[in-house]
Amino acid sequence: VQLVESGGGLVQAGGSLRLSCTASGFTFDDYAIGWFRQAPGKEREGLSCISSENDVTYFQDSVKGRFTISRDIAKNTMYLQMNSLKPEDTAVYYCAAWSQFGSRWYSPYSYDGWGQGTQVTVSS
Repeated sequence: VQLVESGGGLVQAGGSLRLSCTASGFTFDDYAIGWFRQAPGKEREGLSCISSENDVTYFQDSVKGRFTISRDIAKNTMYLQMNSLKPEDTAVYYCAAWSQFGSRWYSPYSYDGWGQGTQVTVSS
């Protein structure tokens, strides 16, 4: 399982960014794909997940209504569209792949493989 994130950067509060997660080495649409973030001194937290069955999506309450996820199977790429960004969204963002999708989509321990992360910084 290989995943590469891109699209991070510096943005002002209220702005938007779209992160990409490109996969290789596995059958993309057989896996659930999750997005996580980790701020300095904090635990890695689950933000969103798209299931391997019927592309059902899940979101953490703090990003619900601001973030959306989608995937382009032809490109083996998943996207995290982030709108109305806040300074507290500043973190390293990761995507992860999960071959055995279940209820604990928000737990980093559920996932089989991870990307290297991309930094998102939101200035006030």
